[in-house]
Amino acid sequence: MSDHTPVRVPHILHVEDNPGDVHLVREALSRAGLSFDLTVARTGEEALEALREAGSGGRRRPDLALLDLNLPGMSGHEVLDAIRRDPVFAMLPVVVLSSSDREIDIEASYRHGANSYVIKPLDVDTFIDRVVSIHRFWFTTSTLPSQT
Repeated sequence: MSDHTPVRVPHILHVEDNPGDVHLVREALSRAGLSFDLTVARTGEEALEALREAGSGGRRRPDLALLDLNLPGMSGHEVLDAIRRDPVFAMLPVVVLSSSDREIDIEASYRHGANSYVIKPLDVDTFIDRVVSIHRFWFTTSTLPSQT
């Protein structure tokens, strides 16, 4: 990449019904000085609608999804299944970001196609560190598939 190539700002779809956790994710990325464009979906249905709009060109496609498991309506696992069945978004990296440390939830998430499972820590500073680590891993360390 040359010095004149514009750096693409990562777009993250955050599927989370807890406004406090949404605020913490935004705050973490902002405090760390990381570039991001964040779309928030409060339910699984909203998340799938956002993806449908992105797939049809009506909205920017996400580069990464942060997915809570405990959502009103559809569960996070159901959302993950729907994403993996969609040929347009089947390769979308999905990080489950959940307060559950139950082995059944962790195993089910990977079975349903999660790329990673991160347990939300109770400590705010640790939560912020984890979110920053997720961003840095997916947008600095990893190479994501092209969206073309």
